[in-house]
Amino acid sequence: MEARTLKAISLVLNVILLGVGICGGPLIMRLYFIRGGKRVWFSAWLETGGFPILLIPVLVSYFRRRSTTTEAKLFLITPRIFAAAAGIGLLTGIDNYMYAYGMAKLPVSTSSLLIASQLVFMAGFAYVLVKQKLTAYSINAVVLLTVGAVILGMNTGSDRPKGESNKMYWLGFILTLLAAVMYGLILPLVELVYQRAKQAITYTLVMEFQTVMGFFATAFCTVGMIINNDFQAIPKEAKGYELGEARYYVVVVWSAIIWQCFFLGVVGVIHYSSSLFSGVVISVLLPVTEVLAVIFYHEKFQAEKGISLFLSLWGFVSYSWGDIKDNIKKKKKKNKDNTSNNQSTNHELANIQTVAP
Repeated sequence: MEARTLKAISLVLNVILLGVGICGGPLIMRLYFIRGGKRVWFSAWLETGGFPILLIPVLVSYFRRRSTTTEAKLFLITPRIFAAAAGIGLLTGIDNYMYAYGMAKLPVSTSSLLIASQLVFMAGFAYVLVKQKLTAYSINAVVLLTVGAVILGMNTGSDRPKGESNKMYWLGFILTLLAAVMYGLILPLVELVYQRAKQAITYTLVMEFQTVMGFFATAFCTVGMIINNDFQAIPKEAKGYELGEARYYVVVVWSAIIWQCFFLGVVGVIHYSSSLFSGVVISVLLPVTEVLAVIFYHEKFQAEKGISLFLSLWGFVSYSWGDIKDNIKKKKKKNKDNTSNNQSTNHELANIQTVAP
């Protein structure tokens, strides 16, 4: 199988993982809250708490390497990359808390539209950190997503859940927007680490990187849970859960698994493509999450959300079209350069043959 084909298949598989996470994660997190869950730190912990699952493929990879050489290392990650993953993991922990707080106070459809604005911040951070080229199409996408978030904010409160104060709703709105800003920074930082790593970035290393990120993000949220006495409150909360105690733990376990699909998919997409492309995938899948929230949770979908959704999709189409045109342009330039090099080589060979006695 050609390397290009294998890379394309791997990218598709990671996009699928990302899709499962970005569509299922917010829905199951919201299910936790609307059926009686109250622990924000615990909900944030669940976003990365499933990181030990990644140790299974990491160990499988090690034993495969071990079968070919006795000098195979247990882990490929270097101290330098480990430190970077740890730092990004702490940022992820902060981001998880802000996002979980927003999910506790906002409908899924509202929070998803706000999270879609992360593409705006990601484009800016990617331009500064990894020199991601900004075209007229990507700038247009940024503007459209910004306008969409502003329109959504103009009529906040009309979809406020019952029993939620205006103050708490606005705090959730602001923290969700800050979570979008933070995640817009995190993904280019991951790509920057890949670029500056002084070793080959294999998919095994990507999984190890995500494992370290998940550990430190979970450790950060664990401290929050201890301070907030969440560990003592969980058994009592489970007994009073509307769906029953057993289903409470089912929701909790599946939440950890689904969110792990999201994070693994994200770092995989960055590895096989770019941080900006991962942001685009997240943005285009969020409308699916919004529609599912309306279907399963009967959330209101006012005109403002419809306009914001339209602008988000328009921004995605704009970015995608610009990316397609840019790739076609690069391909034509590459073919032109190859043709020019071949002609130059043929010309030199002809001259040699002419000069030869």
